[in-house]
Parts: sequence; structure tokens; C-alpha cells
Amino acid sequence: MKRIISIGAFLMMSSLFALGISPYLKVAELKGDMGTAREKVESVLRENGYEVIGRYQPGGSSNLSVVVFTNDKIKSFCLSAKGRGMLAAAMKVGFQKRDGKINVSILNPEYLFYAYFRDKMDNSTFKSSALAISSDIKSTMRGVGTLQQPFGGDLSSKDLKKYHYMMGMPYFDDPVKLAEFGSFQQGVSTIQRNLTSGKGNTLKVYEIIDEQNNIAVFGIGLPDKEEGEAHFLPIIGESHIAAMPYEIILQNKKVTMLHGRYRFALHWPELTMKTFTKIMSSPGDVEDAMKALVK
Repeated sequence: MKRIISIGAFLMMSSLFALGISPYLKVAELKGDMGTAREKVESVLRENGYEVIGRYQPGGSSNLSVVVFTNDKIKSFCLSAKGRGMLAAAMKVGFQKRDGKINVSILNPEYLFYAYFRDKMDNSTFKSSALAISSDIKSTMRGVGTLQQPFGGDLSSKDLKKYHYMMGMPYFDDPVKLAEFGSFQQGVSTIQRNLTSGKGNTLKVYEIIDEQNNIAVFGIGLPDKEEGEAHFLPIIGESHIAAMPYEIILQNKKVTMLHGRYRFALHWPELTMKTFTKIMSSPGDVEDAMKALVK
């Protein structure tokens, strides 16, 4: 009998360790209009020590909205990861109006951290800090709703750390190199100026600039009706709206972005190849828009 119990306990623990991590958590279904829902979320975030750094309606849709937030603790932690860790410093809340209700979701910080920090998550101290930040964000969102319902597929922590869509597809460590400037400040000024003028049919959603460490992240909306969010989101799934906006990162003099065939797949892990081929041009379209910002 003891042996049976032991085997049962082992199998239960094994299944727990095998559980996947979902990219999104649905936290609430709110009544009312989009503006009211957004105000409620932003109020909860501020009350819990977060800074709202951006908001926009992807694709110009009145049924979609995103709020971007962070705080000094998140930025400091992501900076410690080095590499392109600051890409994870912008946390996102998505809003989708459907059937008369506003579905509120968040991009799961734990999912993002495993994907972007990869082997650093093998360090117990680093992992503990990452999961504490994730837990704090999830606790904060209980002020909006208590669903905490995972969706969007799931991947194990092991698979997230080495994620790519399929053989031959890019990894996190295969970024697109956009430009190299004469200095960090020249890069910041050029990107800000081009965003202000809407070059490449883009718009600025947020920026995180750390002049001391020469790192800047820009979250960029893609309003082009033919090549931007209005084109690809209805095809691959608007419920994943907290994946947006897309971002570029300036480190010292170099600007890079995550490859579209990595970033789209990571944020929509359930995409079939049939659906993926319907947005085959989108990674290149996004890259062209971002390249316009660095000229």
C-alpha cells in the first residue's frame, strides 16, 4: 500500500512539473464602455505602485485597447538580466469588447520571463525575483477581477527557454539588426523624431529610456490598414491583444527587434501553419516599418 501511495504521489508531482505556462490570463469581464474599463485598470495599477506609460487602440479599433505599465522594481530587475532583458520591462493589459462586455487580460509575466530570460531562470535567486514580480502583478490585477483564467495555449518552462516555432525558425537570440548610430543619444533623438512624424506609418505607444545604461525601449503601434495590426490581428486572434504593441530596443549605438517569426509565434503559440501562412508578409512588413524609424 505504501508503495502504491508513493507511486501515486510521484506521478502527481510529475504532472505538476509538466504543467505548461499560458501566455495570457483573463482577469475580468467588465460591463460598460472601453474608457471606463481602462480607467478602472489604470486606477488599480497606480494604487499599487505601477506607472502607466502608454495606452492605445491597436489597428484603430474601438473594440480593442492596450494599457502598458511598469515600475522601478521591474525595470531594475530586467536591466540586471542584461542582453535584451529590458524588452520584458513593459507589462501589458489587453481589452477586447465582445458581446457587450469588456474582456480584460494580461500578458503573463511568468511566460514572458522564461522566454526572454531563458537560462538565467535556472539561477534560483534570479528565478525567485522574477516569479515574485509576476506574483505581485497577478495579485494587483485581482483588484480588477479574480478570474485569473489562463488562455492562448501553453508551453513548459523548458520549451519557453529555447522557444522557436519550428526547425529553421528564429530564436530569441536571432534578432533583426535595424541600425547603428554614432551615439546612444543620436539613436534616441532619431527614433523619437521619426515617431513624432509617424514615419513608416507608426505611432509611439511608450518609451523606457535609461540614459545611465544607454538602453531605450520603444513600444510602437502599427496603424497601417493593409500591413499593420488591422490586417494581422483579425487573422491570428484579437483575444491576444495584450501582445501589442511591438517594440524595438536601442542598446548603446545599436537598434534591434525580435524577429517577427519568433515574436508572433511566441505570443500566439497555438497558431497552425495554415494560419501562419496567412500573415506570411507581416514579419517583413513590421521590419520595414521599424527600419523607417531608424533612418
